[in-house]
Amino acid sequence: MSKEQIAPIKIIAAPIEDRYARGWHYFGLPAEITNQPKRISGFGTRLVAYRGEDGQVYVLDGYCPHMGAELSRGCVEGNSIRCPFHEWRWGADGFCDDIPYAKRIPPKARIKSWPVLEVNDQLFIWHDPEDSRPSDDITIPNLEACDDDEWSEWVVRRTTISTNCRELIDNVSDKAHFGSIHHSAAAEFTNVFEGHVATQIMRGINDERSEFDASAEMISVATYYGPAVMYVDMKQTIQGQHVESIWMNAHMPIDTDNFELFFGVKIKKIAGMSEVEGKAFLEAYVDASQRAFDEDVAIWENKTRVDNPVLCDGDGPINMLRQWYQQFYVNKADVPTKWQSRREIKV
Repeated sequence: MSKEQIAPIKIIAAPIEDRYARGWHYFGLPAEITNQPKRISGFGTRLVAYRGEDGQVYVLDGYCPHMGAELSRGCVEGNSIRCPFHEWRWGADGFCDDIPYAKRIPPKARIKSWPVLEVNDQLFIWHDPEDSRPSDDITIPNLEACDDDEWSEWVVRRTTISTNCRELIDNVSDKAHFGSIHHSAAAEFTNVFEGHVATQIMRGINDERSEFDASAEMISVATYYGPAVMYVDMKQTIQGQHVESIWMNAHMPIDTDNFELFFGVKIKKIAGMSEVEGKAFLEAYVDASQRAFDEDVAIWENKTRVDNPVLCDGDGPINMLRQWYQQFYVNKADVPTKWQSRREIKV
């Protein structure tokens, strides 16, 4: 076939379904949630988070169904939250438990109470279009470093990104971009898919453009637990120091065209460094890591969605990753059984 006979490629991008992934989604650090209600923008609506008098964190639908007021502007009473408009009060279970001027509470006066998980000194909420409850086999695992004094506290940065969150997920299998965007070309690269878990195992070599030491090796194991929470075990050499860190890359879809990216870092304390030196090193490390993420953001916010990517043999299994990711956007009964078996792909 001659060049003249080859038709130009037409990019295909189907309309994005107005549906959000089934799974756990990060929404903050425990210290951020107090008895002052906090607004959460997510899943095409608003939610409200607060800490009850029992010390537990609760998340409810964010709008009062009586006349539509935003509950985050109300106040917490016990384990309930009172609406700022007509003072209807909503319990942690979502049921209205008080209306000051009513003799009888309408039986159907109920809003959604969202399941909350506190693990690894972080908070997550469960989303499912079918309103199923989360099961223990798809939880976020406990990280031993979070219970170890040899590790720092989390430093978390938040960025609003104007695109669909699938663009973020593609990075799990996008081997080639590590060299061109992050300046750490993948010398070894493997993807493993099993159930709700997707893992990327990589050994990269930094070049002179890297935020980190040129020619140094970077070894990472990055694992998504469901559609929206990734932890990365990272080992690097920086300024002659062997550095072990854990990165968190988690997101909350605001709507189908925007999401909040939460980038967190926890670092293993370096022997010989004082507490002040350690904090300064951590901040500098987080800044460099954030700049690396910002390189991705600049691409995401200026690219177009491509459902039919033209791939070459140096790319990773991007189409397989997208098939794995799609399981979170269908009813649970329709999830293909093939994802229950382990699939390992080396590129």
